[in-house]
Amino acid sequence: MELAHNLLLNEEVYNQLGEVQKAEFIFDWLSYLEKLLLATSRSDVKEKQKTLVEQLLSLLNSSPGPPTRKLLAKNLGVLYSIGDTFSVYETIDKCNDLIRSKDDSPSYLPTKLAAVVCLGSLYRKLGRVLVNTFTDTVGNILKAMKSAESQGRYEIMLSLQNILNGLGAAATPCHRDVYKAAKSCLTDRSMSVRCAAAKCLLELQKEAIFMWSTDLDSVATLCFKSFEGSNYDVRISVSKLLGTVLAKAIISKHPGSVSRQSIRRLSLEEVLELLGTGFLRGSSGFLRASGDMLKGTSSVSRDVRVGVTQAYVVFVSTLGGTWLEKNFAAFLSHVLSLVSQSHPKATQTQTDAVCCRRCVSFILRAAIGGLLGEKAQIAAAKDICQAIWKLKKVVDAVMNEGNVETRVGSTDVMASQHMLVCALQELGNLIYSLGTTAAPLLQDSSAGLLDSVISVIQHPSIAVRLAAAWCLHCIAVALPSYLTPLLDRCLERLTVLKSSPEAVTGFSFAVAALLGAVKHCPLGIPHGKGKIIMTLAEDLLCSAVQNSRLSAQRTQSGWLLIAALMTLGPAVVSHHLARLLLLWKCVFPLSPKDLETEKSRGDSFTWQVTLEGRAGALCAIKSFVSHCGDLLTEEVIQRLLPPLPCAVDLLIQLSSVLRTYGSTLKTPSVVYKQRLYELLILLPPETYEGNLCALLKELAADLTASDIQVAASAFLLPPLCHQDDLVILSPLLQETDHRFIEEQLLLGNGIACGSLEYDPYSIYEKDVEGNSVPKPLPPVLSVISSAVKLFGVVCAHVGESQRLFILEQLLDSIKHTKGARQQIVQLHVVSSLSSFLKYLAGSKGHLGPEEMRRPVLALVMGALESPNPLLRCAAAEAWARLAQVVDDGAFTAALAQVSFDKLKSARDVVTRTGYSLALGSLHRYLGGISSSQHLNSCVGILFTLSQDSTSPDVQTWALHSLSLIIDSAGPLYNMHVEPTLSLIIMLLLNVPPTHAEVHQSLGRCLNALITTLGPELQGNSTSISTLRTSCLLGCAVMQDNPDCLVQAQAISCLQQLHMFAPRHVNLSSLVSCLCVNLCSPYLLLRRAVLACLRQLVQREAAEVSEHAVMLAKDSREELTSDANIREVGLEGALLTLLDKETDQKLCHDIKETLNHMLTSMAVDKLSFWLKLCKDVLAASADFTTVTCVDTMQEEEGDKGDDASVLTTRNDDKSYPFTNPRWATRVFAAECVCRIINQCENAHSAHFDIALAQEMRKRDSRNDFLVLHLADLIRMAFMAATDHSDQLRLSGLETLLVVIRRFASIPEPEFPGHVILEQYQANVGAALRPAFTSETPPDVTAKACQVCSAWIASGVVSDLNDLRRVHQLLVSSLTKIQAGKEALSHLYNESASTMEILAVLKAWAEVYIIAVERHKSHRQALKTTTYSEDCVRNESYSPDGLLDLVHADLGTLSRLWLAALQDFALLTLPSEFASQLPVEGGAFYTSETSENAKLHYYNSWALILHATALWLTSTGFVVADPDEGASHLSRPVTPTSMCQGSSSGAMVKSPEDVCTDRFHLILGISVEFLCSLRSDATMESITACLHALQALLDVPWPRSKIGSDQDLGIELLNVLHRVILTRESPSIQLASLEVVRQIICAAQEHVKEKRRSAEVDDGAAEKETLPEFGEGKDTGGLVPGKSLVFATLELCVCILVRQLPELNPKLTGSPGVRAAKPQVLSEDGSRLVSAALVILSELPAVCSPEGSISILPTILYLTIGVLRETAVKLPGGQLSSTVAASLQALKGILSSPMARAEKSHTAWTDLLRSALTTILDCWDPVDGTHQELDEISLLTAITVFILSTSPEVTTIPCLQKRCIEKFKATLEIKDPVVQIKTYQLLLSVFQYPNPAVSYPYIYSLVSSIVEKLQEIDQRKPEDTTELQIFQEGIKVLEALVAIAEEQHRSQLVACLLPILISFLLDDNALGSATAVMKNLHDFALQNLMQIGPQYSSVFKNVMASSPALKARLEAAIKGNQENVKVKISTSKHTKNPGKNASIQLKTNFL
Repeated sequence: MELAHNLLLNEEVYNQLGEVQKAEFIFDWLSYLEKLLLATSRSDVKEKQKTLVEQLLSLLNSSPGPPTRKLLAKNLGVLYSIGDTFSVYETIDKCNDLIRSKDDSPSYLPTKLAAVVCLGSLYRKLGRVLVNTFTDTVGNILKAMKSAESQGRYEIMLSLQNILNGLGAAATPCHRDVYKAAKSCLTDRSMSVRCAAAKCLLELQKEAIFMWSTDLDSVATLCFKSFEGSNYDVRISVSKLLGTVLAKAIISKHPGSVSRQSIRRLSLEEVLELLGTGFLRGSSGFLRASGDMLKGTSSVSRDVRVGVTQAYVVFVSTLGGTWLEKNFAAFLSHVLSLVSQSHPKATQTQTDAVCCRRCVSFILRAAIGGLLGEKAQIAAAKDICQAIWKLKKVVDAVMNEGNVETRVGSTDVMASQHMLVCALQELGNLIYSLGTTAAPLLQDSSAGLLDSVISVIQHPSIAVRLAAAWCLHCIAVALPSYLTPLLDRCLERLTVLKSSPEAVTGFSFAVAALLGAVKHCPLGIPHGKGKIIMTLAEDLLCSAVQNSRLSAQRTQSGWLLIAALMTLGPAVVSHHLARLLLLWKCVFPLSPKDLETEKSRGDSFTWQVTLEGRAGALCAIKSFVSHCGDLLTEEVIQRLLPPLPCAVDLLIQLSSVLRTYGSTLKTPSVVYKQRLYELLILLPPETYEGNLCALLKELAADLTASDIQVAASAFLLPPLCHQDDLVILSPLLQETDHRFIEEQLLLGNGIACGSLEYDPYSIYEKDVEGNSVPKPLPPVLSVISSAVKLFGVVCAHVGESQRLFILEQLLDSIKHTKGARQQIVQLHVVSSLSSFLKYLAGSKGHLGPEEMRRPVLALVMGALESPNPLLRCAAAEAWARLAQVVDDGAFTAALAQVSFDKLKSARDVVTRTGYSLALGSLHRYLGGISSSQHLNSCVGILFTLSQDSTSPDVQTWALHSLSLIIDSAGPLYNMHVEPTLSLIIMLLLNVPPTHAEVHQSLGRCLNALITTLGPELQGNSTSISTLRTSCLLGCAVMQDNPDCLVQAQAISCLQQLHMFAPRHVNLSSLVSCLCVNLCSPYLLLRRAVLACLRQLVQREAAEVSEHAVMLAKDSREELTSDANIREVGLEGALLTLLDKETDQKLCHDIKETLNHMLTSMAVDKLSFWLKLCKDVLAASADFTTVTCVDTMQEEEGDKGDDASVLTTRNDDKSYPFTNPRWATRVFAAECVCRIINQCENAHSAHFDIALAQEMRKRDSRNDFLVLHLADLIRMAFMAATDHSDQLRLSGLETLLVVIRRFASIPEPEFPGHVILEQYQANVGAALRPAFTSETPPDVTAKACQVCSAWIASGVVSDLNDLRRVHQLLVSSLTKIQAGKEALSHLYNESASTMEILAVLKAWAEVYIIAVERHKSHRQALKTTTYSEDCVRNESYSPDGLLDLVHADLGTLSRLWLAALQDFALLTLPSEFASQLPVEGGAFYTSETSENAKLHYYNSWALILHATALWLTSTGFVVADPDEGASHLSRPVTPTSMCQGSSSGAMVKSPEDVCTDRFHLILGISVEFLCSLRSDATMESITACLHALQALLDVPWPRSKIGSDQDLGIELLNVLHRVILTRESPSIQLASLEVVRQIICAAQEHVKEKRRSAEVDDGAAEKETLPEFGEGKDTGGLVPGKSLVFATLELCVCILVRQLPELNPKLTGSPGVRAAKPQVLSEDGSRLVSAALVILSELPAVCSPEGSISILPTILYLTIGVLRETAVKLPGGQLSSTVAASLQALKGILSSPMARAEKSHTAWTDLLRSALTTILDCWDPVDGTHQELDEISLLTAITVFILSTSPEVTTIPCLQKRCIEKFKATLEIKDPVVQIKTYQLLLSVFQYPNPAVSYPYIYSLVSSIVEKLQEIDQRKPEDTTELQIFQEGIKVLEALVAIAEEQHRSQLVACLLPILISFLLDDNALGSATAVMKNLHDFALQNLMQIGPQYSSVFKNVMASSPALKARLEAAIKGNQENVKVKISTSKHTKNPGKNASIQLKTNFL
């Protein structure tokens, strides 16, 4: 194909190709040329223009296909507009000649059509240049039209549209001619011609004034005619034309010339009147209609009415939202009048009335919902209220007139009913869409909205009563706070007005509708309402018999209330179950005998009431079964069953009852049937086994009954067809924006659309299609669909003989009927058969013996040849299901063969379409019939059929079937891919565009092919690239198709291609195609666009976004869409679309797309995204937050920027988003949170203002989140203070995120402050509204969370400032103190539980933070001296927060304990349910305990932590239990725990209260930790562990744990499990801390016992003291019974996880292993250190024998850690793990057990072994030298020397090795090692026991002195050497102090010369280096100290060496003048010498 990519056509290549390839080649060249011409320079084009024109014109004669001719024409136009125009006239003449040609043969047609298209394109491009030729051209074209067939007329109309477009006003001379021609085409029999004519006229009306002035009436009439018999596309095009023309008639400003004065302006009334005539009288015009009207025969056909309805919508949309706001009242009254009494024709039958109401509702919904912003919608709602009041007055007047003219009056009343229904439904929809933003509307007393709705609940018409009830339902869903008050009001009216039949039904409808709303309101209704409703329902049912005037109404109402009550779910219904079952039992006679006697009694009225009651009971049980599945236990099912046989018996007897009592019972009996069938469908078939046969007969009779008049295939069959097959049928079955009104056309003229009055019981059900009114079909129809469903189930469960009999019977019943009846029976029978096969296939059942197949086959084959396409579709599905159920290869093959034979022989369309689809279906369900020969035959036959150009239907079905086969055959299809692809391309290039359905099927085939090829499409082989090019070519052809659904197919094909071969799809052209169709009027096209976008942005969001903006900037006309991409980018356009779109699936896709874009781009385009969100949120702020803006300005007066942000809104009115809906604003607020989260994973500067500002300075393009903090706060504020509750929740969540992320960022300009501090006023202002009394609990709960986060964040340190927010929490604490009784009764009790717990949790968080700050402050005070920071401001004190909380701590602690007690009760396993308190807990009621659990789960952990801290702070001292109880309505002090409300006499002792509290906290913690649910949050686990830590911080609980060993072990095991299952280091550390505290508790307990034993047995012998501690006398530790063993397990687990080498099993050898030591991560080091601390504490818990058992393990682990982590670190530091292991060693070695008599010897042996192990670490194993750190090992040896008893280390062999190690280390050259060695030696030398220290002194002193003398000669050069020297001198000095008198002089004699040699004289001192000066000072200072101490020795030395003496004296003199200064500096210089090493030494030695 690359050969085609030239400016000129490559004719050599072209001539070598075959026919199909030629067409492909041409198309490819033309599409390339189109892009190339625009990119080529003008001169190049002119150069080749002549040849090019010749080539293009020669193509005209080669009969080009539709897409090719379109491209050819486009290219000609572009070529002339770029190049020279002088030859254009020749071209036009040539085209005109071709059109004039007399050749009428079909082969010449494409040439003629191409010429027509070319003319259109040339005029469109060149326009006025061709003015002088256009009259001839138009004349010629119009002449040609007279003889043209439909394709010609279609192309001519489109060509004329182009000509008019190009010429504009210059075409005026021909306007009339064109108008005349288009008029005739507008009523053409071909639908596509009508569409084209509508487009042509739409172009014409832009300039032709007469169309919307003088000829307006005839244009309107013409359009009405055009609607007759139209299809969906015609209705869309013509309604657009009509709406636009009428709108123009109103708004146009006529050109002001005198001659035009005659044109009259039309008023709005006249224009609406014109539209109204179309709606009411249809196309029959104005005069002719009157005759028919009088005769009462004519009725407006539905398609006209639907078309006019769409025209209304276009009309209003064209005029726009602002116009509608001004003229809304007039528009409303006109639209409502369409169904008023002045036009009885429109509503003369119920069917007509329902359809007209639908149309009116649609107009109102589209106008109000689509065009008005929230403010205008509220105004519109007030207008609707006014209309309702007016209509209500009319009714009242009639009702009160008395009975004189009742007859006349009632028609009056009935006539106004439809207006009321429409008004009420729209009002409901409107408020539903406004959500909580409608609150001001309902509070506005002048509108009286609720009163107006409630006042019409008693309207005489049932439809109005239902509509009013539904309206209340919508109000309750939108504003949940109104649900309970409305319910109360309706129940009260229902009780008071029991004697009015209208009131009884009306208010029971209202209650049922409101109960249906409960499931949409998460906060629910109070539990007690269920009881009231149940009682009322029982009362109504019982009183029904008392008054015959009311019995029917009361019966219906009673059961309706019960049925609606069931929707509240098991939690409520379980309390009323017994009463329900009793009522159910009583409603049916007990035995068949009773039923017989019943039949003979009564009259038609009593039977009517009886049937009504029984149908109601069935409905209630159905509602129970579907909503309370959890309650359907075996026992309940057993109690449900007894009345069922009787119900079925009655069903069988109905016909005889009907015969006896007349036809008035017809409707009730149908309703009864339907209810029974619906219930049986829901119940498992086993429950009515005994009645199966009787039922089956009854069903068969129903399905073939003789009195059914209507064939309702449109609602029976779609569920039985495969969803994918419905697309080949009527486009009405597809989803469109007009589905609501188009549905009536689908059902056919005789059938009513669904409407509420057909089944009042559906008022409480959730509507299938989202949020609109439920639309049940008339019972006559719905009983059929229930029967069909039930037949499937029953037939599958009866015996085989019975089944066969029924099937034969059904087959006969079809044969015995004739004509239209036969079609109806066939429809029902085939539907039920399909249902049966579908059920069998789904339940994996079997059809039965072979003879069963014959009747089934006969039925299905009959249907496959039915003229009804839907029936054929269902039959094809049944055909495949049959094969699936029989499951026999031979049978399947036979079925396929039958299809082949039929297809080969049949010539008629019906058979060919039916059987071709049957083949596809077979493949779909049994991909396995694909033996290749079958596949070949199938494909062959379908290929042939799909080329049958005489019948587009056959082509469509065959291609659809082919697409199914391609899909199911998978890789088997590969051999057919190439021929199929070329077939598809050939058809795409040749099928006329008027056959859109063929193109759609082609698109599905292409899609299936692309899927089959899959990732292979990426390949580079020639064959693959040819296939790929063909696929792309096919997509290009479909993109050019005028039909939107074909374009949608193209987009999804490109989407597939992009998935498999992204490099080969041209992204920019794809994105441009998507952007153009973003706002298409076709729903399916928009869906395809978004599905594709969603996929694209997952991979390359940035590119997609750039392409979109580039396209918007380049294009001029293409993007006429509403999406303003140029200004707000693709993202903004999507947000705008989200705001307007109503389709749920689409909205979901838009959100997903935006989320993907945000994830990948928000960080890079930060300002852009934040501005988008801010614009959406601020656009709503005009009318919601006006008041708040002022307060913010006052608070921020000093900050100019912020104030200006708030005021710029006034002058800048051009806003990218106008009045976005609340749902869009909620999404924008969620986006803000997502943006913050995205920035977290990006550059750190996003949360560091100093760094961000600096980087901003470096490059102004840098953008960081922290720089937008003011905007973030502002957005959160705007959202949090909105009218919409959902938006408030999102705003508070945003605020919470902002506080958490930004709380710790310091403000660089004001050190000591944080950046958020300046926004505290805004935070306070955003939170305040959430604490008002009318705020819903969920908002308050969220606000509490934000409050606690704000206080805890520490942003505000000044207590006075904190009080603002603190006060809010205090107010809510006061509100909740009364417990569950005092809170609002608007919502379910669990809502108040949620609020109470949220408040308590918030306080808990604040208290925890206050205590932590208090602690850390105290520690800081211990470590630092008094600093000036603390006095920063007066009101700041770290205890201030604690003081704030302290005031309420008494109340809080009681409430916390009560909440924990509730939680403990709620978490008990279900078997203890009987022991729970009957009235519930402190904060929950027993009925709502299930819902309350969730809230307790969310908040218990922090409350537990806070309570533990509080108990700790009181030290478990119990205050007076009654103190403060008076504040509570019911004392919730834990004193009442476990007793419920038992007698007050049993007051517990303080000890008992403490024990209870202790066990409460411990119990909750253990219960939670021992079975961690997967959804347990980190926060809960940490809080729980911290609570345990706090608990064990105090002696009393420690003594409880210490004394109860089982408890300790239990806790340790639980903690062990936590450590094993949770990887988080913080959780593991917290667990280890608790373990340490448990061990401490055990130690304290052992000590206490030992002490008390010693005191008791003071006089007795020591020997006889019993052994305390684990291991007793034997030293055995029993696993599971031993605390120590459990601890060891846990510590080993931690250590081995961090250092696997410690596990001898892993390393394979128990000995020391030569592995490289390693440094652990910081977390790892912490964990290991914590474990070592615990290990070192263990011996103290054991008895001496016990300690011997565990010592080897402990030593092994401790030394193992030392060995594995002794890494050399710079500067001689020890790693933290080494430090910890040394510390642990010291702890173990100095344990008293080492000295205890019983264990002394064993310990000594073990410790010696341990020392040997450490010494062994040094020596290379296997000749490899380890990289261990000498200092660490040497320190360990030193610890041994100093901490054990002398006999451990003084045995010669060990002592010798130790001394060698010291010697060796002294020789190491590393100065750091030397310094450390000296320090360690110093501590060894100073050891008080000579036996230990002397050997070391003897062995090592000489080498130390040598070293020092060596330094002395060398003179130190740097500070490290200086340090070595200083440390050496210290060692010698220490020796001097230790030495005995006689040896001291020798030592001093050694020391002095060394020191004196470092003294400098004055001259030298001046020029000396710093090191030498320091040395001089150090030496002098030491000499000054030694001199006086050992004066005699000193004098002797001085006397013997005059040189030394002189040097010393000189130094002292030189020093005397500034001796003070010197000494102070020498102090300073000594400090650096004291580095970390010394501190470490003090750590463990």
